[in-house]
Parts: sequence; C-alpha cells; structure tokens
Amino acid sequence: MTEQDFIPKPYTNTLKQGKVTWESPSNIALVKYWGKRDPQIPENPSISFTLSQCKTITTLSYKQKEVTSDFSFDVFLDGEKKDAFKPKIETFFKRVEQYVPFLKDFHFTIETKNTFPHSSGIASSASGMSALALCLMSVEKLFNTEMSNTFFNQKASFLARLGSGSACRSVEGDLIVWGHTKHVAESSDLFGVKYPYTVHDNFKNYQDTILLIDKGEKQVSSTVGHNLMHNHPYAASRFQQAHDNLEKLKPILEAGDIKGFINLMESEALTLHGMMMTSNPYYILMKPNTLEVINRIWKFREDTGLHIGFTLDAGANVHILYPESEKVEILNFIENELVAYCKNGEYICDQIGFGANQIE
Repeated sequence: MTEQDFIPKPYTNTLKQGKVTWESPSNIALVKYWGKRDPQIPENPSISFTLSQCKTITTLSYKQKEVTSDFSFDVFLDGEKKDAFKPKIETFFKRVEQYVPFLKDFHFTIETKNTFPHSSGIASSASGMSALALCLMSVEKLFNTEMSNTFFNQKASFLARLGSGSACRSVEGDLIVWGHTKHVAESSDLFGVKYPYTVHDNFKNYQDTILLIDKGEKQVSSTVGHNLMHNHPYAASRFQQAHDNLEKLKPILEAGDIKGFINLMESEALTLHGMMMTSNPYYILMKPNTLEVINRIWKFREDTGLHIGFTLDAGANVHILYPESEKVEILNFIENELVAYCKNGEYICDQIGFGANQIE
C-alpha cells in the first residue's frame, strides 16, 4: 500500500455532532526503532509487545461548525484544560488532514487520561496518539460505513504514526512489527502489522513489570534522539543489526527459546543506549539505580536459573520481562530487592495485551 491508498473518496454521508471513546495501550519495543526520516518513516524495522494495563483513554466529541478555515479543538487531561498540548495536536492535524479531510469541519473536544501515573517516565505518546487516531477513524467510518475492519486498523496505525512513530504499534497486539524488512511478510514503513509467524506458548501472557527509576520530563525528546542518528558513525551498522535481529527472533519465538529471547532483547536495549552515548552531542540516559537494577537482575538470573530479563526505552526506567509461569518467584525478587531502587518505591505490573478497544 502507498500513502495514496489512505486518501478517501468524497464522503456521501453527513454528520452534525457526536462522541467516540477509545482506549489504546502503550507498547514496549524488543527490537528498537531509533532513527527516522520525514514523514515519520523509520530507518530500521522494530517489533514490540503491546501492553495491557498501561493505556490512554480518549473521548473525542465533535460538533459541526460554520467556518471551516482553521482547526478548532480543546484538550483536557484528567479533566483539566491543557493548552500546552495544542501545538503538538495541531501539528498532527496538519500532517493527517489530507487523509481525514473533515478535520476543519468540526470543533473537537479531546478528553484524555492515562491509567499509569502522570510524569511516570512511561511514554504516553504511543498510547495517546493511537487513541486519538482511532477516534478519528471512528468518525470517518460514520462517513464511510463500508470500510473494512482490516483497512480501519491499517489506516488508524498509519495516522497514529504521523503523530508518534511508536504509536503505530499500539493499535493491535500482541506482537507488532513496524518498518519494511524482507524478514517479515507484509511489513511496511507506513503502519504496524501483526507478527505473522508462529509464537511458542512460552511467550503467551508474558509479564512486564516496569520499575520507575526516574520520573518527570525526558532528558532528551524522542525527536532530538532520533535526529542524532543522522550522520552517526555507527548508524548504518545499527540499522542492519535491527534487520538481522528480526531474522534471529523468528526461530527464537517459534521454538520458545526464552534464553535466546532475553539475550537479544537485552542486547537491543543496551545498543539503543550505546547509540545515545556515542552520538554528538552525547547523552547517558541511564541512572545509577538503572545500572544497579540491571546487575541485580543478572545475578539473580545466574543464581536461580529463572528467565528474567530487561529492556529499556530511551530513559532510566527498567522493563522487567518474564514468563507467567515464573511470576511468583520473580515478583517476590522484584518486591524484596528491586523496588528499593524505584522513585518513591513505584512500579507497575503489566503483561502482554491485544491492542486497542472502542468503549463507545
């Protein structure tokens, strides 16, 4: 598919006003996306677990207006008006207007809330932009009632990508691939696709406990971080590594090789941070407690033989991933030894989810 496939034909139905609500989850990348080109095209493919409990719930109310020359909307977070969010959403609307051409016909009220703590350091852009994109798609489906569910999800992922790259991996679940690679059939730079190959039962209901090591604003914005890959001395090798790791992941997932899975996942996480440390300007996003937690995970794994592993986003927080069958022992270890390294003792227990849901 191309971008042109998402430009609709003239609508035949009309709408006056209404309201839709979607909840959409965050996701955690196993093979990391790092580096992009315009418009929100990834330099390398990625694959992520969709989460279950860490999600954004967004209600989009729309009312037809007489003057259609500008975008008109208000944004609320947890019931409080947030004008600071408006520039990002206006940028998003400008990017997607040709694909959802009704945007200037309505005044929108966007009411959103997250199930995870505000300023927790968990990226809310993936869940937030995917929830908003899904709301827009629900409105468009009222204009075009013949739209298939497959196309609906593809276009929602396509729109979400134009708001936040990783958001395109939050529409569906449980494993989503984004970025064209010969190693995954039907993969695309334009939207996320469900992982099409066999996944062993070892990875069903996989757990993700998120340790909130550091809370607050990102040290480096995602846009700045991705741009650091331009002219990065190791960029080409990193992009090739991501393709290679997706190929390596296929037999790992099929065979249920959790040790191989942990090795690849942890290597990817450390490579992401290695790219930041070797960019110019350079950044160290991990905190002392991040390193302490990693070393304790490694020691616990060596001492017990349990299948506990970690991954990191572009920040200090640690996602601890492990099979459901070992949940009791590993959670006991987390609570007894690792929570002490969290900011205010905060952590979140989550697991693999299966994508977004429409509430109304």
